[in-house]
Amino acid sequence: MYTTTQLDNGILNNYAVEPQVYLATYPSLWQQRRYALQGAVATLLVTGLILTACAVS
Repeated sequence: MYTTTQLDNGILNNYAVEPQVYLATYPSLWQQRRYALQGAVATLLVTGLILTACAVS
């Protein structure tokens, strides 16, 4: 357990261990195309669900 300080009344100041920070890499061309395809499929799914709900009600 990592403790930074202990106060006079016995309370410990414990802090979480922070992870190493790193920069994300920009997605490659095939990843971008896959993201676009996933977005198109999700849009079609949501549109279909909304149209089905409107048709049933």
